[in-house]
Parts: sequence; structure tokens; C-alpha cells
Amino acid sequence: MRDVLWLFGAGMLAGVVSVVASLASLVSYPALLATGLSPLSANVTNTTALVFVGVGSAAGSRPELAGQRSRLLRLGLLNALGGGAGAGLLLLTPASAFEAVVPVLVAGASAVLLVRPRPRGSGTDREDSVRWQAAAFGVAVYTGYFGAAGGVLVLAVLSVLLAEPLARLIAVKNVVSSAANAVAGVAFALFGPVAWAAVLPLGLGFLAGGRLGPALVRRLPGDALRVFIAVCGLAVAAWLGWDAYA
Repeated sequence: MRDVLWLFGAGMLAGVVSVVASLASLVSYPALLATGLSPLSANVTNTTALVFVGVGSAAGSRPELAGQRSRLLRLGLLNALGGGAGAGLLLLTPASAFEAVVPVLVAGASAVLLVRPRPRGSGTDREDSVRWQAAAFGVAVYTGYFGAAGGVLVLAVLSVLLAEPLARLIAVKNVVSSAANAVAGVAFALFGPVAWAAVLPLGLGFLAGGRLGPALVRRLPGDALRVFIAVCGLAVAAWLGWDAYA
């Protein structure tokens, strides 16, 4: 019961952090390790449970998601395919094979968020661009494989791809990321060491936190929130870099 309450509380906090700062795994992954799970089991259990963040945030972000159905379907499909590919890589290769690249990816995405280059061309041209579709797919592979700060990478791609307010970008990020997590979660359920006893309390916490997060995003200044996410991402990149290179 202590572990159940611990994981529910950690999941609720991580759900809010996921919506607001795109860094859920920094809360939920250590919480799973604290219950005695191995790093691999904690990773796949966390990814499986993260689907509930998308469900909760979608319910709480209906105003921001209005009029974006076709975009969500297109990006959701790319993320589902990428998440499945990333899950397959994780099951076939050691996570250490990716550790050296992760800090660079997270730092680069955080820098993009910090400066947020103005999107060029029409929105349709950008969304139909093979280059940006490949970028979205690549980020989804990362989300399914490793996941740490994956939301920062997704948000960085969306911020350059779409000329939308940050609240709408965050809503899209939460939904399409859940597609990658859902497909990866199915793969892990079939072939990975998912700790199902931990998925339920953590997932319920994610659901509650994901539902509360959008209301908080609406009340925060967009530019200040963007800078906050970017700075948090850079801090995570430094931490991951120290762990990988030290």
C-alpha cells in the first residue's frame, strides 16, 4: 500500500510536470526505481503508464485542441510508428548505446525552444514537408526508446513547425506523444518486463495530473513558460551529460 500511494502521488506530480514542462520521467522514473525495479523494468513501465498523461491532458485541453483534428491524426500516426520503432530498438539493443547522444539531443531541443526561430512558409507547406515529418518521426523513435525529456524534443519540433500559441503546441505535444507511448507500451507489454502492479497506481496519478496540467498552462505567461521549459531542458541535458561522460 505504501508503494501504491507513493506511485500515485509521484504520477500525479509527474503528470502536471509533463504537461507544464515536458519532463515527467524525471519524477516518475526515479520513483519507480525507488520501489526496487531494475532500470530496464522502470523504463518500460514508465513508458507504458505515460499513455495516461495523454488521456488526461486531452480531456483537459479541449479548447486548445479544437480545430486540430487532422493535424493530430497526421502527427499521431507518425508518432505511433516512431514509438513502435523506438520500442523495438530498446528491446534489441542496450540502452547504453544511446546514452552518449541523448544529452546533445536534449540540449539542442532546449536551445531551439529558448530562441524559438520564426516558422517560414505557410503552415501547410511546413506540415507537409518531408524534412519535418522525418524530424517528428525521429523524435518519436527517441520517445519510444529512451524517453527522458522526450516532450522537450517534441515541443521543439512543433515550435518550429507550427505558428501557434504555446498552449496549443503543448496540447498537441501531449496527445501525439501519447501515441508514441501507446505503441511502445504495447510492444513492452508483449515482450518487455513491465511491472503491471506499478502501472495502475502510476497511470492513475498520470491521468489526474494530466487532467490538471492544462488549467495551469492557461494561467502562465507563454514566453515565461517557454523559457522555463528550455532552461529545465538544459539542466537535464547537463545532468545526463555528466552521467554519460563523467
